[in-house]
Amino acid sequence: LTAVDIDTRWCELSVLPNRGQQAVKEAVERMRGRLPFPLLGLDSDNDSAFLNGNLLRYCKDHKITFTRCRPYKKNDQAHVEQKNWSAVRKLVGYERYTSREAKEVLEVIYRDWRLLLNFFQPVRKLLSKERVGSKVRKRYDRAQTPYQRVLASPLVGEKDKAKLRELYQTLNPVELQRRVHGNLERLRGLHG
Repeated sequence: LTAVDIDTRWCELSVLPNRGQQAVKEAVERMRGRLPFPLLGLDSDNDSAFLNGNLLRYCKDHKITFTRCRPYKKNDQAHVEQKNWSAVRKLVGYERYTSREAKEVLEVIYRDWRLLLNFFQPVRKLLSKERVGSKVRKRYDRAQTPYQRVLASPLVGEKDKAKLRELYQTLNPVELQRRVHGNLERLRGLHG
């Protein structure tokens, strides 16, 4: 399960053992607990794994606005689709892992990978597009990490920013990368 905050580009990843209602709700709950700011809204695709009573109740109980994309409009989820490629498929590929051990290794990989993505990998936001003849000129903002965007956001409280700065001081990107690669080797050794 991939979630992306549109404003800061903060990305959360969670392993789904199956596509059941309970598994999705629990994954959203885990992600919500790791976010450096409150989860105010959830916009999902039209998959039945998301459009279910369990998740709708959860969102209602926690005052989370729940919306969904328009049917047959894949571009409505462009930020998530891009992260599914750059943050998931390029990392672990398309292999389907089904064993409990593989799930546990994937959770460890994603725990470290999300830190690398959010604290150390800069992203640019598209500011504007302009068509000039047959060409499209795109203008982007200055590349920043999601961490930097959260710190710059007036919508995130100082208490949340302080916790984030504290976490950042404990991180070593080289060590995180080493652990991710080591665990990827372990994962590839598990066939399913």
